[in-house]
Amino acid sequence: MVEPGPGQIQDVIDRNIAAMVERRRRDEQQKSREDRIAQAVSSFAGRMRFVYLQLVIVALWVTVNLGWIGFIPRFDPSFVILATVSSVEALFLGAFILIRQNRMAALADQRADLDLHINLLTEHELTQLLALVADIAEKLNVKGEAVASVDEFKRNVHPDEVLQRMDEVGEAGGTVPPDEEADSSRA
Repeated sequence: MVEPGPGQIQDVIDRNIAAMVERRRRDEQQKSREDRIAQAVSSFAGRMRFVYLQLVIVALWVTVNLGWIGFIPRFDPSFVILATVSSVEALFLGAFILIRQNRMAALADQRADLDLHINLLTEHELTQLLALVADIAEKLNVKGEAVASVDEFKRNVHPDEVLQRMDEVGEAGGTVPPDEEADSSRA
């Protein structure tokens, strides 16, 4: 077995981290002004400072309009303006948060696609490696239970087959039929 030389693993780790950082930097630069505004507003609204600020504003509004602070005239004694301002604020905050969530969902989809692609490549590489190991075992005339089970794993698994099977199991209420449980337990 070939052991990685000193620093090789660290070099790969550093390369991958640098690639991810560069990708995020590029993604940030490509954001539209609207996306940046939505992110800034929703980031601020998602912090406790925002909650404290809202609490102070509402508390001041209520105390002034109840007449508890005598030197400031009441400007909203029925609190209709407070209700209107709160409703409009909630409307806009909801929109900003949805915009940010949509962007985050799109990024999560990209990452999931990348994960799937890497997993499919890994599965293909492992299948090829198992085929190579089986060929070596055959050439060296190695026998045994482990060698016999390699043939099953040498078969390429196609993503469409897996998705089809997932759909079938999902339609069956998430259960694998009893005659297939034994087959799936070997996987």
